[in-house]
Amino acid sequence: MAIEVIKPGLATSVQDAGRPGYYNIGIPLSGALDQYALRVANLLVGNEEGAAALEASLLAPELVFRAPAIVAIAGAEANPKINGEARPRNESFAVTADDRLSFDFMKSGARSYIAVAGGIAVPIVLGSRSTYGLGALGGFSGRKIAAGDVLPMGKPKPGARAGRALPADLAASYPKSLELRVVTGLYFRRITDESAKTFFEDTWTVAPEADRIGYRYRKGRPLSFRERQQPFGAGSDPSNIVDAGYPYGSIQVPGGLEPIILHRDAVSGGGYAMIGTVISADMDRIAQMQPNNLARFVEVDMASALKARAEYKAREARLRSTLSA
Repeated sequence: MAIEVIKPGLATSVQDAGRPGYYNIGIPLSGALDQYALRVANLLVGNEEGAAALEASLLAPELVFRAPAIVAIAGAEANPKINGEARPRNESFAVTADDRLSFDFMKSGARSYIAVAGGIAVPIVLGSRSTYGLGALGGFSGRKIAAGDVLPMGKPKPGARAGRALPADLAASYPKSLELRVVTGLYFRRITDESAKTFFEDTWTVAPEADRIGYRYRKGRPLSFRERQQPFGAGSDPSNIVDAGYPYGSIQVPGGLEPIILHRDAVSGGGYAMIGTVISADMDRIAQMQPNNLARFVEVDMASALKARAEYKAREARLRSTLSA
């Protein structure tokens, strides 16, 4: 059982729940940028929620199924079609051999997840099937999919069926303007009081080069760093520090110009100051921001971040309970 890639889309790759446990040796989490959407797609087709699926970015692929399958699409609003006929998002449906899956353009959101019953059966590398493109690791030959690739499908679990739908109250929405909650970091003190104020006052715009490594934002006022004599080992850029580890979701501002939020394929350390970290509950939302979408950063404390994480986990549990019933 296999899927043939006719058109790969802009940046489609195999992703699962990720590859934790290797950050200390420079191998990032990888995995789906929108973990909630991945879970939705997988649970709809009867898979384990972290099974390998296809993550399509901005422009979805065109695929032909070479065997019957149960399929579900979650994430961005890019309506799927089988042989030119519309199929639902957030609901499992059946395909037969030689059926062709294509998509409309993504009207909102930036990433769609294509799950098949049984999952995408590429080899497991360091405990995960996720693609880490910078390291040519995992996924399908360590890279984005390409035209002509043939992707193996795993064996469906008993009970996989068409017609399983996501309740409307568990569906995500993808606004073109949103707030991202931030806990300020160790190096926030390095920027001036005025910049500390404008960073949270300004509206920032997603840059075109935002990707799995990091989301870059533009059009806010530049940040100024406090003057100091750079310590030995730090670079000449005012935002440089002696190397430190980078948390997932951390915010760098090289030269004080454009904040970059590090996402799931980012390197694990380097020489830029991290002025804060986006809370874990908001990382899925970043993944669904298209270029030119707008964001405001909102400062929160650790108690608020932990409360938001608990709410996210409770929603996950409700999703799991509903779709596993």
